[in-house]
Amino acid sequence: MKGFSTKASRIKKHLISRGSLPVLAFSFVCLMSVCLLVMAGEAEAAKKKTPQIVFVPHDNRPISSEQTAQAVRELGYEVIMPPAEILGGRDIYGEPEKVWAWLDEATKKQKPVAAVLSSDTLIYGSLVGSRMHKYDEATLRQRVAKFAEFRSDHKRTPLYVFGSIMRTPRNGEASGTQEPSYYQNLGADIFRYTALVDKSETKGLSNREKKEVKFLQRLIPKAALNDWLNRREKNFAASRGLIDLAKAGNFEYLAFGRDDNAPYSQTHMESRKLTEYGRGLGISRFQAMAGIDEFGMLMLARAVNHHRKELPFVYVAYNWGKGAKTIPAYSDEPIENSMHDHIVAVGAVEVKAPEKADLVLWVNTNPTGVTYAANEPNNDGKPRDATKFFVEQVTGSVAAGRPTAVADIAFANGADNALMEGLLKNGILFRLQAYAGWNTATNSSGFALAQGVLAKHMTDESRDRLLLVRYLDDWLYQANIRTTLAQQLGWFRGFFAYAKLDDKRQPVEMRATRLIKQMADRKLPPFGELENLSVTFPWNRMFEANFSMIPKASPVDILRSKLTLNSTAD
Repeated sequence: MKGFSTKASRIKKHLISRGSLPVLAFSFVCLMSVCLLVMAGEAEAAKKKTPQIVFVPHDNRPISSEQTAQAVRELGYEVIMPPAEILGGRDIYGEPEKVWAWLDEATKKQKPVAAVLSSDTLIYGSLVGSRMHKYDEATLRQRVAKFAEFRSDHKRTPLYVFGSIMRTPRNGEASGTQEPSYYQNLGADIFRYTALVDKSETKGLSNREKKEVKFLQRLIPKAALNDWLNRREKNFAASRGLIDLAKAGNFEYLAFGRDDNAPYSQTHMESRKLTEYGRGLGISRFQAMAGIDEFGMLMLARAVNHHRKELPFVYVAYNWGKGAKTIPAYSDEPIENSMHDHIVAVGAVEVKAPEKADLVLWVNTNPTGVTYAANEPNNDGKPRDATKFFVEQVTGSVAAGRPTAVADIAFANGADNALMEGLLKNGILFRLQAYAGWNTATNSSGFALAQGVLAKHMTDESRDRLLLVRYLDDWLYQANIRTTLAQQLGWFRGFFAYAKLDDKRQPVEMRATRLIKQMADRKLPPFGELENLSVTFPWNRMFEANFSMIPKASPVDILRSKLTLNSTAD
């Protein structure tokens, strides 16, 4: 300011000496006013530095990393992630030591308001790495201890840590290629054996089931079963170590997710024991919950709510029939239990009246409580009685001015086409706060909840961008185009498989881009981004798709798109 005052005084003397003060006095005053306003603006901007969050996802899938981070970036936060090349992928387990080094350096440099960390990445390399690793117990103990060292070095950064309880796929087909090779042939027997062991500890076995256990012990090769159980024992010990660190006050919050599991399974058994071990912490500091892929989104939402010192109120409603009591595929408990845990995880409170809620989350279930697969013939888009009822309820909630989100879990791994057609017809696709229907029931419901809780701080344009990606992925691609492409794989030259595209990857990506543009042209508003849309398969299989778009739509374009949608819905 001293330098500025001296310069202003010189300008004033110069004007007086030239007799120009009466003529230029007004201009001089304006100049000074502008300078002062600019300086004040710069000072205010310095005070309002963009808050930063360090985020270590559990792998490099788009939904786990970039799409999750984007939801928080739309709030105005900067989300900083490790370079993709050191994160785990489908066939690369990741590099824990390099991620630790990056994390320490990034936290020192950025001084973030929070760090959301995947223990799977920092201990095993990735989610897949946690199922396939060959690390010894000493190495795993050392990496667990690094969390305490990191806490000591960065005392002012709240830590939100999430990890998985190793999954127990029902069979080899359900495991994909992300279990040891022997699981392809032995998976069903291993699953059944552990389910009976779990049941024996909680409910007891019949004489017939006891005989079955003995038979399976003889049937399953000891080398395979020991390899699988030994890895689980090491992972279980590492999880207990993290709970010990939580008890010592190292974490703001710690969450373990029951990856693909069932009411009786090894995963369910380990979750019971870890919950008991961490009971003294209380649910405000530790939880073991169903799901895993949605945990990055849940933890980021919790970090934001804590940073903003907010406690959102959430009201959850279900479709008629089994509704809240539905036990979805890939889960071991009623969906209402999972929703309650997820609400606690995001740092929110469940309320009993929609008018008191900051978010009303409608959960789309089948009346029978059965979870179908999105690629089954019954997901044909034809309206069902339950779907009509659900669409009416969601439409009424939006019309009443209540912030409304939808968790679409009637089908696994994709949207309910009948629901989406109903929302399209009623013109409310882009009047929702959030939507998800992309994978398992808990993945979708947790993701929709977390984005929905954060949505009140977003602009309309930000909400639209996030909704657009979900509709492209969960609805157009997962529930429709993925099946079409799988049927058309034989059109392309070269060796191929649905789960390993290899030399067919590029032509299949081109075909996927063309099909999704065609369908988006019929079902979605004419967003400018869609002109430059491209679809890729970063994991070399058709299950995960990435959607790259170059933003072109202005706020006026988006408003016009909404009006077009409401007037031309078919």
